[in-house]
Amino acid sequence: MQHKLNTSLSLVLTAVVFFALVLLNNQVLAPLRLDLTENQVYSLSKGSEQVLAAIDEPINVYFFYSDKASKNMTSLRNYANRVESLLLEYEKLAKGKLKLQIIDPQPFSEQEDQANQFGLTGATIGAAGESIYLGLAATNAIGEEKIIAFFDPKQESFLEYEISKLIHQLSDSSQVKVTLISDLNLVGGQNPMTGQMDPPWTFYSQLQQLYQVEQVASNITTLPSETDLLVLVHPKNLSDALLFAIDQYALKGGKVLAFIDPHNESDQMAMMAGGMGANGSNLDKLLNQWGVQFDSQHVLLDAMAGLDIRTQSGGVTRHFGFVGLGPEQLDRNDITTANLEIINGASFGTFTHAEDATTQWLPIMSSTTNSDLMDVNTYAAIRDPDELARQYSNKGKLYTLAARITGQANSAFAAVPEGLPATDLVSSTDKLNVIVVGDTDLLADRFWVQQANFFGQTVFTPFANNGDFVTNAVENLSGSDALISVRSRGTFARPFAKVDELTVSAEQKFREQEQLLQQQLDETEQQLLQLQNQQGEGSGLVLSGEQQQAVEAFLNKKVQIRKALREVRHQLDKDIEALGNWLKFINIAIAPIVLMLLLWLLGSLLRTKSTAAQRSVSKEA
Repeated sequence: MQHKLNTSLSLVLTAVVFFALVLLNNQVLAPLRLDLTENQVYSLSKGSEQVLAAIDEPINVYFFYSDKASKNMTSLRNYANRVESLLLEYEKLAKGKLKLQIIDPQPFSEQEDQANQFGLTGATIGAAGESIYLGLAATNAIGEEKIIAFFDPKQESFLEYEISKLIHQLSDSSQVKVTLISDLNLVGGQNPMTGQMDPPWTFYSQLQQLYQVEQVASNITTLPSETDLLVLVHPKNLSDALLFAIDQYALKGGKVLAFIDPHNESDQMAMMAGGMGANGSNLDKLLNQWGVQFDSQHVLLDAMAGLDIRTQSGGVTRHFGFVGLGPEQLDRNDITTANLEIINGASFGTFTHAEDATTQWLPIMSSTTNSDLMDVNTYAAIRDPDELARQYSNKGKLYTLAARITGQANSAFAAVPEGLPATDLVSSTDKLNVIVVGDTDLLADRFWVQQANFFGQTVFTPFANNGDFVTNAVENLSGSDALISVRSRGTFARPFAKVDELTVSAEQKFREQEQLLQQQLDETEQQLLQLQNQQGEGSGLVLSGEQQQAVEAFLNKKVQIRKALREVRHQLDKDIEALGNWLKFINIAIAPIVLMLLLWLLGSLLRTKSTAAQRSVSKEA
């Protein structure tokens, strides 16, 4: 009886302790969180914390997530939980300045109407054609709205950046002012070669739609006031006064996007001046202090990335100087190039990071390893792409074509240049923020956008991502330092590295055998096809007994080869399947057994201590 009473009391006490701990966790420990993930994917970076600290007035955030309609979509639900967890972290750190509402927009509900009014994307991937929402809408105190139409799991590494950017845009709604220094005719007007009116360069028109853009010539000595971002396009022969203004702007925290070129092929004025030689940019005085060396004496030739062009005779040939950079040549971890597929340009110049540089260096565009460098004057004099190919010699080296430069840098000037008013000289900074690109032709329409007339209107259709890159770079650099520091974070999904290793090992082991069998199969099918064609040619042609036996032999051989081929392909997955079986066995059988053994040992230890304590009390009594 006593034993039963003790058991009942133990169960009651266990239940009381359990509910007490749950209450303690929900009420007291809820604000406390510990992120033990490798890339801290559930925590906010310092940059995001600074963005939240800069909020002046409350921002309302509406997270639309079709919880009910996505019941059987495990991967999407996992990612939605990841987004929700991160948003809750934003709300907690904002200390009341961010008000989060989580909404399940069920079909034909007011919540779905609200999601549509915000302009969120309803992906038709649910059962029975239901729309699935996984987006974000936010409003500030003056009624401005910003949205993330749909959280794409493929863009997970930029999840925090996109959310922080949205918050930053609502907390600082002032229009960004972009100052563009260039002597190229970017705004359009009369073409000096044809006499016709040319439209503005498309990249320039796109920037005008998004920002307040002012183009100035290179003869200025001071930068326009309130410049948020400085863009340099084909700078050459800049005066010391202007170089000093750019230098001090960068050292005082200004952001710079510079397009430099060893040979600009889109400068019509230079072509009219009889320029058969090089037409290069020059910014060495500043670049050297930023820890960057630009090779203005050579042009990149890339046999792998060279673009096909149409010759005067109507044929097609590859131009090694006209380069199309694909995903493998673009940094997939930088926000400016992560989502781009191809960037076209011509006569790229290359950058190197100085050995004694104090800046940080991040290449964002590179050549392939099938590359060479050619003297710029030689390149400018050659008009035949085939001649470029004949003079090409593969160096087997990657060249950096664009890079992001940040960190500590010194001024290029020891004193204020003569003729300028006396001013305080900023000698160094630890917050330099510059992107340099080794080509200016990529901005020209002919390399990335096609014009067409549609009922009297000119329609521009891009066939490359040059304009997207410019917009991404301007958007990124024109944001706050805090926002720029976020850029990309780790991903929630962890790759199964062991499976990847086994896959590579298996492919190396069996690929040669598979290729040999495939070759034999192709030869057998070709021989069989020839015999069957002989049978079908002419009237009344009948195969002899030997030919018929040959056909049957080929058919049997084909069956055997296909069987062997299936076996080889099965071997590719055999090691992975074995690893999976072991993991299932460990998780299903061994892990529970080990846990039970540990609990049994712990219980035995506690009973032993309890028995020893009772005996000690009995002896004392």
